[in-house]
Amino acid sequence: MFRIIQTNLNGVRSAAKKGWLDWVAQQGADVVCVQELKAHDHQLDDAMRAPGELTGHFHCAQRPGYSGVGLYSRRPPDRIVAGLGIEDIDAEGRYLQADFGDLSVVSLYVPSGTSSPERLQIKFDFMERFIPRLVELARSGRHVVLCADWNVAHKPIDLKNWKSNQKNSGFLPEERAWLDGVIDTLGYVDVFRMLDPRPERYTWWSNRGQAYAKNVGWRLDYQLATPAFAQLARAAEIFTAQRFSDHAPVTIDYAWGG
Repeated sequence: MFRIIQTNLNGVRSAAKKGWLDWVAQQGADVVCVQELKAHDHQLDDAMRAPGELTGHFHCAQRPGYSGVGLYSRRPPDRIVAGLGIEDIDAEGRYLQADFGDLSVVSLYVPSGTSSPERLQIKFDFMERFIPRLVELARSGRHVVLCADWNVAHKPIDLKNWKSNQKNSGFLPEERAWLDGVIDTLGYVDVFRMLDPRPERYTWWSNRGQAYAKNVGWRLDYQLATPAFAQLARAAEIFTAQRFSDHAPVTIDYAWGG
């Protein structure tokens, strides 16, 4: 099995203090995609760069303590692509791709639009400008897995209080329609949902109140795969027994031998 884990760390240094490095080193993962590093390259120590048998690659944001993505792998990638070649997006460290044989794994962090109308517009701009890369990957003839904090709950099943959140970023009709296009038009498969149709399977919880204890959450972290690779998925899990971040790790096993 080829195991891919993804999670938003909400700060790699913070997550490390909460035991994330020890946990991930024990998971037998082949690839681990992380978002929101909140660190510059020089702030990553040896343990953060290479937990267990994994070796990391990073695309950090220019702004201190902000955004950034990483990708750890058991074997060296054949190729690394950092960024989209779009200056303002790449300055925020949002895209990192690693190629292994005929498989491309992407660690992606879609902007959140919750802090201001300006940031919501930046999110919409990102979505529009990211479509060409999604099309390119879908038509490449390669297996592709996009491991992302999409910052969108796709369907009402993907968040607890969907009725009251229809005017909030993360569940806006425009955001959900964009994800519809990625899945229904471009053909990417929501692998976790394909394997696990149960409700109340969330990956993010607000730090306010007792959202985590009451499981008042959102599913924002998805592995979207090209159809042939999605069909190789055999098992999926959201790990909630220990908290490293306000997000929970998503693990999916694929019957791919490389």
